Amino acid sequence: MTEHVQHPQPYIAFEHVSKSFGDNQVLNDVSFKVFPGETLCILGRSGVGKSVSLHHIMGFLKPDSGRVIVAFENITDYNEEQLEEIRKKVTMVFQNGALFDSLTVGENVAFPLRERQDLDEEQIYQIVDGLLDMVGVKPMRDLLPSDLSTGMKRSVAIARALAAQPECILYDEPTTMVDPLMATLLGDLIQKLKQQLKLTSIVVTHDMRLAKKLADRIVFLYEARAIFVGTVEEMEQCPDEVIRQFLELDRLIIPGQDEGQGGELYT
Repeated sequence: MTEHVQHPQPYIAFEHVSKSFGDNQVLNDVSFKVFPGETLCILGRSGVGKSVSLHHIMGFLKPDSGRVIVAFENITDYNEEQLEEIRKKVTMVFQNGALFDSLTVGENVAFPLRERQDLDEEQIYQIVDGLLDMVGVKPMRDLLPSDLSTGMKRSVAIARALAAQPECILYDEPTTMVDPLMATLLGDLIQKLKQQLKLTSIVVTHDMRLAKKLADRIVFLYEARAIFVGTVEEMEQCPDEVIRQFLELDRLIIPGQDEGQGGELYT
Protein backbone atom coordinates (compact mmCIF):
# COMPACT_ATOMS: atom_id res chain seq x y z
CA MET A 1 0.00 0.00 0.00
CA THR A 2 1.50 3.33 -1.01
CA GLU A 3 2.22 5.77 1.79
CA HIS A 4 -0.61 8.27 1.94
CA VAL A 5 0.26 11.92 2.47
CA GLN A 6 -2.38 13.08 4.88
CA HIS A 7 -4.18 16.30 4.15
CA PRO A 8 -4.58 18.29 7.35
CA GLN A 9 -8.34 18.29 6.84
CA PRO A 10 -10.44 15.13 6.39
CA TYR A 11 -12.66 15.02 3.30
CA ILE A 12 -15.24 13.04 5.31
CA ALA A 13 -15.52 12.74 9.08
CA PHE A 14 -17.92 11.30 11.63
CA GLU A 15 -17.61 13.13 14.94
CA HIS A 16 -19.32 11.24 17.78
CA VAL A 17 -22.26 10.20 15.56
CA SER A 18 -25.17 8.33 17.16
CA LYS A 19 -28.33 7.08 15.43
CA SER A 20 -31.27 5.00 16.66
CA PHE A 21 -34.40 3.69 14.96
CA GLY A 22 -36.86 3.39 17.84
CA ASP A 23 -35.21 1.18 20.47
CA ASN A 24 -32.59 -0.09 18.03
CA GLN A 25 -29.34 1.85 18.37
CA VAL A 26 -27.46 1.43 15.11
CA LEU A 27 -24.57 3.87 15.67
CA ASN A 28 -23.27 4.74 19.13
CA ASP A 29 -20.71 7.58 19.38
CA VAL A 30 -18.93 6.60 16.14
CA SER A 31 -15.95 8.71 14.99
CA PHE A 32 -13.65 8.27 11.97
CA LYS A 33 -11.97 10.34 9.25
CA VAL A 34 -11.31 9.86 5.54
CA PHE A 35 -8.62 11.99 3.93
CA PRO A 36 -8.65 13.10 0.27
CA GLY A 37 -7.59 10.30 -2.08
CA GLU A 38 -7.84 7.71 0.68
CA THR A 39 -9.88 4.48 0.62
CA LEU A 40 -11.58 3.61 3.89
CA CYS A 41 -13.28 0.22 4.32
CA ILE A 42 -16.12 -0.08 6.83
CA LEU A 43 -16.15 -3.68 8.03
CA GLY A 44 -18.44 -5.66 10.30
CA ARG A 45 -21.16 -8.27 10.29
CA SER A 46 -24.63 -7.58 8.88
CA GLY A 47 -26.84 -5.10 10.67
CA VAL A 48 -24.09 -3.14 12.45
CA GLY A 49 -24.74 0.21 10.78
CA LYS A 50 -22.37 -0.02 7.80
CA SER A 51 -24.92 1.05 5.17
CA VAL A 52 -26.54 3.47 7.64
CA SER A 53 -23.15 5.23 7.81
CA LEU A 54 -23.20 5.74 4.03
CA HIS A 55 -26.74 7.10 4.18
CA HIS A 56 -25.56 9.72 6.69
CA ILE A 57 -22.74 10.76 4.35
CA MET A 58 -25.23 11.16 1.47
CA GLY A 59 -27.57 13.13 3.73
CA PHE A 60 -30.41 10.59 3.38
CA LEU A 61 -30.30 10.22 7.19
CA LYS A 62 -29.43 12.74 9.90
CA PRO A 63 -27.65 11.80 13.14
CA ASP A 64 -29.45 11.98 16.48
CA SER A 65 -26.26 13.52 17.85
CA GLY A 66 -22.76 14.29 16.58
CA ARG A 67 -21.54 15.91 13.36
CA VAL A 68 -21.09 14.64 9.80
CA ILE A 69 -18.46 16.38 7.64
CA VAL A 70 -18.59 15.72 3.87
CA ALA A 71 -16.51 17.44 1.17
CA PHE A 72 -14.92 19.49 3.99
CA GLU A 73 -18.36 20.88 4.98
CA ASN A 74 -20.46 20.23 8.08
CA ILE A 75 -23.62 18.83 6.43
CA THR A 76 -25.36 17.82 9.68
CA ASP A 77 -28.11 20.43 9.38
CA TYR A 78 -28.07 20.94 5.61
CA ASN A 79 -31.38 21.20 3.80
CA GLU A 80 -32.16 19.25 0.62
CA GLU A 81 -30.97 22.03 -1.69
CA GLN A 82 -27.59 22.21 0.08
CA LEU A 83 -27.30 18.41 0.06
CA GLU A 84 -27.89 18.37 -3.72
CA GLU A 85 -24.69 20.42 -4.10
CA ILE A 86 -22.78 17.93 -1.94
CA ARG A 87 -24.16 15.00 -3.99
CA LYS A 88 -22.55 16.49 -7.10
CA LYS A 89 -19.20 15.78 -5.43
CA VAL A 90 -20.05 12.54 -3.61
CA THR A 91 -21.91 9.70 -5.30
CA MET A 92 -22.98 6.25 -4.15
CA VAL A 93 -23.01 2.85 -5.87
CA PHE A 94 -25.95 0.99 -4.33
CA GLN A 95 -26.00 -2.78 -3.79
CA ASN A 96 -28.77 -3.25 -6.36
CA GLY A 97 -27.10 -0.87 -8.83
CA ALA A 98 -30.24 1.35 -8.81
CA LEU A 99 -30.20 1.52 -12.61
CA PHE A 100 -33.16 2.77 -14.66
CA ASP A 101 -34.82 -0.43 -15.93
CA SER A 102 -36.27 1.18 -19.06
CA LEU A 103 -32.97 2.68 -20.23
CA THR A 104 -30.16 0.80 -21.95
CA VAL A 105 -26.77 0.49 -20.29
CA GLY A 106 -25.45 3.34 -22.46
CA GLU A 107 -28.43 5.58 -21.67
CA ASN A 108 -28.04 4.88 -17.94
CA VAL A 109 -24.43 6.04 -18.03
CA ALA A 110 -25.35 9.04 -20.21
CA PHE A 111 -28.02 10.19 -17.74
CA PRO A 112 -25.75 12.30 -15.45
CA LEU A 113 -24.01 13.74 -18.53
CA ARG A 114 -27.32 14.88 -20.04
CA GLU A 115 -28.33 16.54 -16.78
CA ARG A 116 -25.29 18.85 -17.11
CA GLN A 117 -26.68 20.26 -20.40
CA ASP A 118 -23.25 21.46 -21.56
CA LEU A 119 -22.30 18.51 -23.80
CA ASP A 120 -23.45 17.64 -27.31
CA GLU A 121 -24.52 14.11 -28.26
CA GLU A 122 -21.17 13.26 -29.83
CA GLN A 123 -19.30 14.22 -26.65
CA ILE A 124 -21.75 12.23 -24.51
CA TYR A 125 -21.36 9.20 -26.78
CA GLN A 126 -17.56 9.33 -26.52
CA ILE A 127 -17.57 9.73 -22.72
CA VAL A 128 -20.07 6.87 -22.28
CA ASP A 129 -17.98 4.59 -24.50
CA GLY A 130 -14.84 5.47 -22.57
CA LEU A 131 -16.49 4.82 -19.20
CA LEU A 132 -18.04 1.50 -20.30
CA ASP A 133 -14.65 0.48 -21.66
CA MET A 134 -12.98 1.45 -18.39
CA VAL A 135 -15.31 -0.75 -16.32
CA GLY A 136 -15.19 -3.61 -18.83
CA VAL A 137 -18.80 -3.65 -20.09
CA LYS A 138 -18.58 -1.80 -23.41
CA PRO A 139 -20.17 -4.71 -25.38
CA MET A 140 -23.27 -4.37 -23.15
CA ARG A 141 -23.97 -0.75 -24.22
CA ASP A 142 -27.33 -1.50 -25.93
CA LEU A 143 -28.65 -4.07 -23.44
CA LEU A 144 -31.20 -3.37 -20.71
CA PRO A 145 -30.28 -3.83 -17.03
CA SER A 146 -32.57 -6.89 -16.90
CA ASP A 147 -30.20 -8.61 -19.38
CA LEU A 148 -27.22 -8.24 -17.02
CA SER A 149 -25.87 -10.26 -14.11
CA THR A 150 -25.66 -8.65 -10.65
CA GLY A 151 -21.93 -8.04 -11.08
CA MET A 152 -22.36 -6.45 -14.53
CA LYS A 153 -25.08 -4.16 -13.12
CA ARG A 154 -22.64 -3.00 -10.45
CA SER A 155 -20.00 -2.28 -13.10
CA VAL A 156 -22.53 -0.19 -15.04
CA ALA A 157 -23.55 1.59 -11.82
CA ILE A 158 -19.88 2.45 -11.21
CA ALA A 159 -19.60 3.82 -14.78
CA ARG A 160 -22.72 5.94 -14.20
CA ALA A 161 -21.32 7.20 -10.89
CA LEU A 162 -18.09 8.19 -12.66
CA ALA A 163 -20.04 10.06 -15.36
CA ALA A 164 -21.00 12.60 -12.69
CA GLN A 165 -17.25 13.34 -12.24
CA PRO A 166 -17.38 12.98 -8.45
CA GLU A 167 -14.57 13.64 -5.98
CA CYS A 168 -15.68 10.70 -3.85
CA ILE A 169 -17.50 7.38 -4.42
CA LEU A 170 -19.24 5.32 -1.74
CA TYR A 171 -19.63 1.59 -2.46
CA ASP A 172 -22.25 -0.43 -0.55
CA GLU A 173 -21.20 -4.12 -0.42
CA PRO A 174 -19.83 -4.14 -4.00
CA THR A 175 -18.93 -7.86 -4.01
CA THR A 176 -21.88 -9.36 -2.17
CA MET A 177 -24.03 -11.88 -4.11
CA VAL A 178 -21.66 -12.06 -7.09
CA ASP A 179 -19.46 -14.97 -8.13
CA PRO A 180 -15.80 -15.02 -7.00
CA LEU A 181 -14.41 -14.07 -10.42
CA MET A 182 -16.71 -11.04 -10.67
CA ALA A 183 -15.89 -10.11 -7.06
CA THR A 184 -12.19 -10.05 -8.00
CA LEU A 185 -12.88 -7.98 -11.14
CA LEU A 186 -14.95 -5.44 -9.18
CA GLY A 187 -12.21 -5.19 -6.55
CA ASP A 188 -9.61 -4.64 -9.29
CA LEU A 189 -11.83 -1.98 -10.88
CA ILE A 190 -12.28 -0.02 -7.63
CA GLN A 191 -8.52 -0.18 -7.08
CA LYS A 192 -7.85 1.05 -10.64
CA LEU A 193 -10.21 4.02 -10.18
CA LYS A 194 -8.47 4.96 -6.95
CA GLN A 195 -5.03 4.86 -8.59
CA GLN A 196 -5.97 6.53 -11.89
CA LEU A 197 -8.50 9.12 -10.74
CA LYS A 198 -7.24 9.68 -7.16
CA LEU A 199 -10.83 9.42 -5.93
CA THR A 200 -11.66 9.41 -2.25
CA SER A 201 -13.61 6.19 -1.54
CA ILE A 202 -15.51 4.45 1.21
CA VAL A 203 -16.21 0.74 0.71
CA VAL A 204 -18.74 -0.97 2.99
CA THR A 205 -18.07 -4.70 3.00
CA HIS A 206 -17.89 -7.87 5.10
CA ASP A 207 -15.29 -9.28 2.65
CA MET A 208 -11.86 -9.20 4.30
CA ARG A 209 -10.09 -10.09 1.04
CA LEU A 210 -11.59 -7.01 -0.61
CA ALA A 211 -10.62 -4.87 2.37
CA LYS A 212 -7.02 -6.14 2.22
CA LYS A 213 -6.86 -5.23 -1.46
CA LEU A 214 -8.34 -1.75 -1.20
CA ALA A 215 -8.12 -0.25 2.28
CA ASP A 216 -5.71 2.44 3.35
CA ARG A 217 -7.52 2.21 6.67
CA ILE A 218 -10.37 0.19 8.17
CA VAL A 219 -13.21 1.04 10.54
CA PHE A 220 -14.64 -2.05 12.26
CA LEU A 221 -18.19 -1.68 13.59
CA TYR A 222 -19.52 -3.96 16.32
CA GLU A 223 -22.70 -3.51 18.37
CA ALA A 224 -23.13 0.05 17.06
CA ARG A 225 -19.60 1.14 18.03
CA ALA A 226 -16.40 1.63 16.05
CA ILE A 227 -14.20 -0.78 18.02
CA PHE A 228 -11.21 -0.42 15.68
CA VAL A 229 -9.83 2.25 13.32
CA GLY A 230 -6.48 1.61 11.63
CA THR A 231 -4.61 -0.11 8.80
CA VAL A 232 -5.08 -3.71 7.64
CA GLU A 233 -1.74 -4.59 9.26
CA GLU A 234 -2.82 -3.05 12.56
CA MET A 235 -6.11 -4.93 12.39
CA GLU A 236 -4.34 -8.25 11.87
CA GLN A 237 -2.27 -7.58 15.01
CA CYS A 238 -5.26 -6.33 17.03
CA PRO A 239 -5.77 -8.38 20.23
CA ASP A 240 -9.50 -7.59 20.48
CA GLU A 241 -11.45 -10.85 20.75
CA VAL A 242 -14.27 -9.79 18.38
CA ILE A 243 -11.79 -8.84 15.67
CA ARG A 244 -9.79 -12.04 16.16
CA GLN A 245 -13.02 -14.05 15.70
CA PHE A 246 -13.93 -12.09 12.57
CA LEU A 247 -10.50 -12.74 11.03
CA GLU A 248 -10.64 -16.44 11.99
CA LEU A 249 -14.11 -16.81 10.48
CA ASP A 250 -12.90 -15.14 7.31
CA ARG A 251 -10.11 -17.71 6.99
CA LEU A 252 -12.66 -20.52 7.31
CA ILE A 253 -14.49 -19.45 4.18
CA ILE A 254 -13.18 -21.57 1.34
CA PRO A 255 -11.64 -19.40 -1.39
CA GLY A 256 -13.67 -19.67 -4.56
CA GLN A 257 -16.89 -20.36 -2.69
CA ASP A 258 -19.90 -18.40 -3.91
CA GLU A 259 -19.95 -15.00 -2.21
CA GLY A 260 -23.65 -15.23 -1.54
CA GLN A 261 -23.15 -18.43 0.43
CA GLY A 262 -19.99 -17.25 2.15
CA GLY A 263 -21.74 -14.08 3.24
CA GLU A 264 -24.27 -16.06 5.25
CA LEU A 265 -21.65 -16.75 7.87
CA TYR A 266 -21.85 -13.06 8.71
CA THR A 267 -25.60 -12.53 8.79
